[in-house]
Amino acid sequence: MQVPRRKPLQAKIGIFGVGHETYWQQFPGLREELMGKLDVFVRRVQNEGVETVSFGMVDNALRAAECVTKIQRENLDLLFCDMVTYATSASIGRIFSQVDVPIVLVALQPKKAMDYANASTYMQLCNDDFCAVPEFMGVARRMGKRVEDVILGTLYDDPVADAEISRWCSIAKVLHDLRTARIGHLGHVLEAMLDMHTDPTALSRTFGIHVVQCEAEEIEKHYREEWTDEITAKKREILAFFDTPDAVSDPVTTKLTETDLHIAAKAAVALERFIQEKQLDGLAYYYEGAPETSLREVMTNLIVGNSLLTAAGFPMCGEFDIKTCVAMLIFDRLGIGGSFAEFHPLDFERNTILVGHDGPHHLNIADGKPVLRSLRKYHGKPGKGASVEFKIKVGPITMLSLGVKEDGQFRFVLAEGESREGPIPPTGNTNTHGYFGEDLRGFLKRWVLAAPTHHFALGVGHHAETIEKIAAVLGVECINVNKTAQRRKNI
Repeated sequence: MQVPRRKPLQAKIGIFGVGHETYWQQFPGLREELMGKLDVFVRRVQNEGVETVSFGMVDNALRAAECVTKIQRENLDLLFCDMVTYATSASIGRIFSQVDVPIVLVALQPKKAMDYANASTYMQLCNDDFCAVPEFMGVARRMGKRVEDVILGTLYDDPVADAEISRWCSIAKVLHDLRTARIGHLGHVLEAMLDMHTDPTALSRTFGIHVVQCEAEEIEKHYREEWTDEITAKKREILAFFDTPDAVSDPVTTKLTETDLHIAAKAAVALERFIQEKQLDGLAYYYEGAPETSLREVMTNLIVGNSLLTAAGFPMCGEFDIKTCVAMLIFDRLGIGGSFAEFHPLDFERNTILVGHDGPHHLNIADGKPVLRSLRKYHGKPGKGASVEFKIKVGPITMLSLGVKEDGQFRFVLAEGESREGPIPPTGNTNTHGYFGEDLRGFLKRWVLAAPTHHFALGVGHHAETIEKIAAVLGVECINVNKTAQRRKNI
């Protein structure tokens, strides 16, 4: 079973072609043919499920100035410059200097190679997509404008170029939601995790998100009301999605009780009503409440509702960790999951380390049907109740942690590894055997020496290159722990 996304992914991407105005009179029909190339590329981008705005052909400085005004009106997430033939850099200069949107140059020639026996200047100009790229890049540097990437290849039947176009459309979806997201921040730091302290203004400055300060009582007020029909429906949803096996070896756990199921369902309904009321796109929280109060009951029983919401594209973080909430949002918008995770005990027999947490988790990347257990106590925290247990799909994985440097700037710490088969402890927590190469000790040393937050987002597949590009667009330092290992090996 898969939890459906609460709202569709979206992004708005601008596209314009560049050419050299002098050619149009010299070679009749050339401009029309190049516009056909541009149309093919626009349709290719539209197939990625994004909104596109085509600004047509920019072939001189005046049209570049006109294009600037149009681009600035559209509130774009990304801008593709389609190099349909050679163009002087006057066609891009005003755009480089005045447009504050990430730009990717695209040079996709229609032929894999020219028909040399029948070649003509006209044919060359139709395939001269790369010719102006060095000129454009040099001018971008002189103007202090960063070009995010250059996509090279052919216009047709090029899986490498197609993958790069898809990657940048996915990045645009991430950028769109980062700059428009409202992330709730509720409660306080778990005493005393000093790496959890985060400056909300720094988050807005770096990622564009708005941090919404919330109160626990805003959830409790919904919890105190009896939404009988909604709670009954939520119970059915939970029981259909989760297994509820008998306890195994951990005396803290029991088979899911009817009381814990009811509380988890009631808390999930209250949580959903709260996020709708506050118009949130994510939430990081920690709140204890006084013993034997409804406030403690609801705030310590959000794990099941959290996990369902996280899988639906609404990242939830315990322990007040809003930085990892941002990392989870990035992973979710890339379609790779995004569970809330940390490192657990090492397995020196399998050369792996258990990776997981006590919630919340992205249920859509679970290996098999996830489990619910009742816990008599949440270790290290107050409260008791239902808790989620599963391991993630076997195969490649990526991890991203957001650290904070001494100057208050953020740093991405990321790594790729592998989720491997292996038993996990039946403790009502998620765990996966993470394999990061034969030198497990060395990998973990390099990870911690990069000074991450102790939590990280965990996703499926290898996506370090994409995360590095996102970091570059955001102007955030990025340390790829796998690459630091390779550099040391090469020294």
